Amino acid sequence: MPGAPSAAESVKSPVPAAGLGPSHHHWWSDAVLYQVYIRSFLDSTGDGVGDLAGVRAGLSYLSKLGVDGIWLSPFYPSPQHDHGYDVADYCAVDPVYGDLEEFDRLVADSHRLGLRVVIDIVPNHTSTAHAWFRSALAGSPGSPERARYHFADGRGEHGELPPNNWRAMFGGPAWSRITEPDGTPGQWYLHMFTPEQPDLNWRDPRVGDDFERIVRFWLDRGVDGFRIDVATGLFRHPDLPDSPDPGADERARDAVNPLAWNQPEVHGVWRRWRAVCEEYTAQDGRERLLVGEVSVPTAADQARYVRPDELHQAFFFDLLSAPWDADAFRRTIDEALRDIAGTGSTVTWVLNNHDQVRTVTRYGDDTGVFGATRARAAALLMLALPGAAYIYQGEELGLPEVVDLPDEALTDPIFRRTGSRRYVRDGCRVPLPWSGHASPFGFTAQTATSPPWLPQPAWFAEHTTDRALMDTTSFWHLYRDALSLRSRLPQLGTGTLRWLESPRDVLTFVRGDGVVCAVNFGEQTVPAPLPGTPLLSSGPCPPGLLPGNTAAWWIDSLTSL
Repeated sequence: MPGAPSAAESVKSPVPAAGLGPSHHHWWSDAVLYQVYIRSFLDSTGDGVGDLAGVRAGLSYLSKLGVDGIWLSPFYPSPQHDHGYDVADYCAVDPVYGDLEEFDRLVADSHRLGLRVVIDIVPNHTSTAHAWFRSALAGSPGSPERARYHFADGRGEHGELPPNNWRAMFGGPAWSRITEPDGTPGQWYLHMFTPEQPDLNWRDPRVGDDFERIVRFWLDRGVDGFRIDVATGLFRHPDLPDSPDPGADERARDAVNPLAWNQPEVHGVWRRWRAVCEEYTAQDGRERLLVGEVSVPTAADQARYVRPDELHQAFFFDLLSAPWDADAFRRTIDEALRDIAGTGSTVTWVLNNHDQVRTVTRYGDDTGVFGATRARAAALLMLALPGAAYIYQGEELGLPEVVDLPDEALTDPIFRRTGSRRYVRDGCRVPLPWSGHASPFGFTAQTATSPPWLPQPAWFAEHTTDRALMDTTSFWHLYRDALSLRSRLPQLGTGTLRWLESPRDVLTFVRGDGVVCAVNFGEQTVPAPLPGTPLLSSGPCPPGLLPGNTAAWWIDSLTSL
């Protein structure tokens, strides 16, 4: 594999099992994890789809990059209507990705390289192929089998209308009608995403018991934690009334329907899961992490999920959605540090993930000139902030979004449900380019039986891993150098942040006792906050100057500031 060092070259230590004392440093508090979208990482079998063996082959590459662990996208058996977020069996591996033995090898190899392993878990909904839902379809109205989900009679003279006006996140009504076992039109079931993803009814206590068993199953296999999909979901208003605003957009947003999201009962689930994690930690001294996908209106709302007995962390998406503007970034950072850090948790920063347009494209202007320089600067800013951070695969290569995939290649259920490309996520999920000058770019073998599951553009040749490793000015080296400094400078951990006076369009702050970060959001060069050559910069940075769309780090004593 291009650029992948051997395990012996890794500078990391095996994952420790240290005792937890009063001054213990929580590994997750300032960890940097790499999100592996398995389908698109590396294909070991030649079927055009990435797999667990491919991830295992790439571990030394990730260790060399300097991350602290990996977050794996869903690998469970699934019909793949939403690429694994429609789970048919929570305690197995889809054959397209491998098997449980391969998963165990991946965990063991990760731990030998000092990498934690966090896996995706999807408690809000299952697949229609799950045995629970098949039993519900075979059951009758009011049966225990249907109580696991939200089944309801329809409105209208003959039950032909949905039970309420709720809209699905991926477009269309949030209800689908079934045909009863006797062939007659029957009840409706709720699905806040797609009809292939029926929502579980967490008011049925069996659901909570089942998921505790699932959590324990994976903890027993050695995982270091869970990324929880739709962590604000699970519970609906018990009466399922009409929403005051069902959403006019073709893709309704989380905050639109307060009856379907962020219900108070969900916090009891996270307290239960936290207790399970603490139980395992007490046994072996190895902390397990719960990090939630928490989409709520404000940082103060998110803080309620990361109280000391609930989730350890929750992704802070506001930085991801902030425009390239100094004032907007400062407001966002201030809100996060004020509301979230005060809970005892740390902010979990993200600039990209498998649902978002890549930063190089998102930060570009109409001419496409500034996207790469701004994305580099944003990376240095994020990695200088107190707390944890997640890097989405391919960001370390500076990959732009693939915006011109043909309609026939699109697989995102949003496109199938709405016919609109507006929110389609396939463009950030195109398989990674590792080597070579043409597709499949080392993602799969040249002799593979199938091409990559999404087509790779020819310009991916400019962003291959082997090319990035050889070019010391590449995105990859910027990330590697930033992560190396972050691991060596304790000031860049969970300590303090203090803003400094800055020119217009510039943010400058000091971390701890002397690491200074400055980001110029404007286009004009300005004086640097400190003389001399910076420790690290996102682009060319002459001594004493900070060019436009550039970030840099310096070290100095606070007494001179």
